[in-house]
Amino acid sequence: MRTERRAWIRSARTGAVCLAVCALSLQLGGLSTAAPSSGSSGSSGSSGSLGSVEGSVSSGSTIPGPLQEDPGPKPDLRDDIVVPAIVGEKVTAPQAVRLTVASPALRREVGVEILLPADNSVPRPALYMLEGVDAGEKSSGWMTIGGAPAFFADKNVNVVMLNGGIASLYSDWENPDPRLGLHKWETFITEELPPLIDARLETNGINAIAGNSMGAMGAMMLAQRFPDMYRGVAVFSGCYSTMDPLGRTAVQATISSRSGDPANIWGVPGGPEWEAHDSLINAEKLRGKEIYVSTANGLPGSDETLQTPELLERLVIGGGIEVAAHACTKMFDARLQELKIPAQVDYEPNGTHAWAYWRERLPKAWPTLSRALGV
Repeated sequence: MRTERRAWIRSARTGAVCLAVCALSLQLGGLSTAAPSSGSSGSSGSSGSLGSVEGSVSSGSTIPGPLQEDPGPKPDLRDDIVVPAIVGEKVTAPQAVRLTVASPALRREVGVEILLPADNSVPRPALYMLEGVDAGEKSSGWMTIGGAPAFFADKNVNVVMLNGGIASLYSDWENPDPRLGLHKWETFITEELPPLIDARLETNGINAIAGNSMGAMGAMMLAQRFPDMYRGVAVFSGCYSTMDPLGRTAVQATISSRSGDPANIWGVPGGPEWEAHDSLINAEKLRGKEIYVSTANGLPGSDETLQTPELLERLVIGGGIEVAAHACTKMFDARLQELKIPAQVDYEPNGTHAWAYWRERLPKAWPTLSRALGV
């Protein structure tokens, strides 16, 4: 509980500013949650709600310096890592292991936590799980407060959780950031890590991906950018666009909340790389996948009681963040419906932006993920 409380306090400061900036962008950009026009999809500089960047915030930091969180020291970089390799392994529980992976793309060693299948007598699939803005170097939030060890204890799947990636959106950045360092997570996740995981765990080569908050945005990006790699995707409380005012603000607020500069991620805002990472514009690439999307509405839920730590912040700020996630989800849902791409979209009646609710939604996502994984 102490870990969850600290995580909540960190996200609360970010959420207050993010909500204000998002609200301003909505007013400036006249953003609508109606289904986007298919005619605007797939070309840079296109007109219509999908391609429009008018009214969105400028490049550079969007959250004032006094409200930014210290991301901590940047990991030390090395020049001697030329081949991806597992360089360390530690059993952390009867059904869990933590690997240390040397990454040429990230120029350092990365921790990767794995939950092993209940029965590994035959090759099993792999589920990659991403987390939010404060993705830690020592452990994944899914392991510590997300309920993954208990939930997957009887499941026949390898669960792969990365350590690190603070404010990265799990993407390859155009430039190293002075505060956040080198982010080449897309290359690590899609090129370097899977062959190592498949060989070490003797998987069957079937993959799916999931994530919450920032990890939801990252998971959906990876699913549409690498459609042959993942058979399914499950996301909780995320934003899935980058070109409209709300999605673009979500990107910039996420990065600047941890003192990073959004100008370093994909070049000029609204340019080709921003469009390439927009999962609304590129939603057609999700066709044929098992898709689960969920959000709450920001109203107090079962986990908000008089005993909840920082209850007022949880209600006002966590509620506000989830309102933004709800708007993003409505837009994404409308886009999938426009394209007639099947998806399970759950609008929870109540709840804020908190791990307690993501723990509850993980079992709801499992039927979708299990179909994708064939288990």
